[in-house]
Amino acid sequence: MSHAVSLLRAARLARSAKPFLARGGSRRERCEGCRLPLSHCQCALRPQPVVHAGMCLLMADIEPLKPSNTGWLIADLVPHTYAFGWTRTEVDPALLALLADPQWQPYVVFPGEFADAARVVRAVAPQAEVVAAGAAPHGPRPLFVLLDATWPEARKMFRKSPYLDRFPVLSLHSDEASRYRLRRSTRSDHFCTAEVAALCLAQAGDAHAAALLLAWLEVFTERYLQAKNQRPVDLDSAAHQQLRALAGASFVCSSNDSC
Repeated sequence: MSHAVSLLRAARLARSAKPFLARGGSRRERCEGCRLPLSHCQCALRPQPVVHAGMCLLMADIEPLKPSNTGWLIADLVPHTYAFGWTRTEVDPALLALLADPQWQPYVVFPGEFADAARVVRAVAPQAEVVAAGAAPHGPRPLFVLLDATWPEARKMFRKSPYLDRFPVLSLHSDEASRYRLRRSTRSDHFCTAEVAALCLAQAGDAHAAALLLAWLEVFTERYLQAKNQRPVDLDSAAHQQLRALAGASFVCSSNDSC
């Protein structure tokens, strides 16, 4: 199934003069749906949560090409995920149209210490109460703008994207440390993009989707490392059990499935 990040990846590959080779990555054939080697594909596990909020990913040049990129995982689970390549000199008109769409209230997700204090908020503005069980809240839905890049790149993107200046900056805090194991950060308080998105979903009231996204990330990380180290998938691992529990009883994986 194609989604915003996979389409952006395809467009970026079409512009490439030579194949992209991930540093330290496997050269085995990868699944087009989850980017894992075919022996470790997790597509059959993908849940479909109901999500009220939206995600807008501004992605540094090669982020869509990296097998370890977690913006892809957000697009797997959040139906209203939009992805755009970032450049300093050009802005995609579709991005500007999205930010101006009255159905959305954009929040630029970034540490408040780097923003004008007048723009910084610590929580998403509450919406009107739900009028009936299962109905969506009234008013604009939160659209979280995530800068998907390395930390130095993200700071540059934040400074040099004036079209974002009119929106509030959502500064998040978590008492938990990042559990992401596929890349290292120079700061202990940094989270990967999918972890940030989960914090945003929890802020917006999409608590179940937030938990599912973290479980989806954990299964992806486990399978990625197992494939890298030439180890088989462990369907009974804690990560798989957690995903199954959150996805519900309808999630069943037979012994013949690739999951």
